[in-house]
Amino acid sequence: MNEVLAPLAFREAVAGDVDELVVLVTSAYRGDVSRQGWTTEADLLDGNRIDPEVLRHDIARPRSKVLLAERDGLILACAHVADEEGAGYFGMFSVRPDLQGGGIGKHLLGEAERVVRDEWRLPAMRMTVIDVRDELIAFYERRGYRRTGVYKPFPHGDERFGRPKRDDLRFEVLEKTF
Repeated sequence: MNEVLAPLAFREAVAGDVDELVVLVTSAYRGDVSRQGWTTEADLLDGNRIDPEVLRHDIARPRSKVLLAERDGLILACAHVADEEGAGYFGMFSVRPDLQGGGIGKHLLGEAERVVRDEWRLPAMRMTVIDVRDELIAFYERRGYRRTGVYKPFPHGDERFGRPKRDDLRFEVLEKTF
């Protein structure tokens, strides 16, 4: 018999969510638990994926939201959206590793796009992705994002965002216009 799941609910994170979000984001990208999902960066980076103080700042600042996807009161996924330089910025996209591939991320991305397009009336969404993450870039391309050819350096030496296992890491900007 198929179990009927409660619908996803979206809400904005508050400061009291920070500790749980650090665990969620880290589990989606770092260490052995992240290997349960397909978003792991465990072969590229060690250490932190998000700094709690940076997260608190993102929650508190104007035109910035950390969106949560919940079911039955449990946080299953999160993402950060912000108004940066006249476009939406999308980052910190994390789905519990054991739930990846089930559609939660697609719904959360859609909610983030709705906020940027409909609430903030911005013309585009941008994000930075480590450019060697071909499978992740393909995920975004299937959702209308395009590679811009604009690259940004990885913050080597800033352990708030991890310790690279290779020297050639850099970000590429992806963009979707509305």
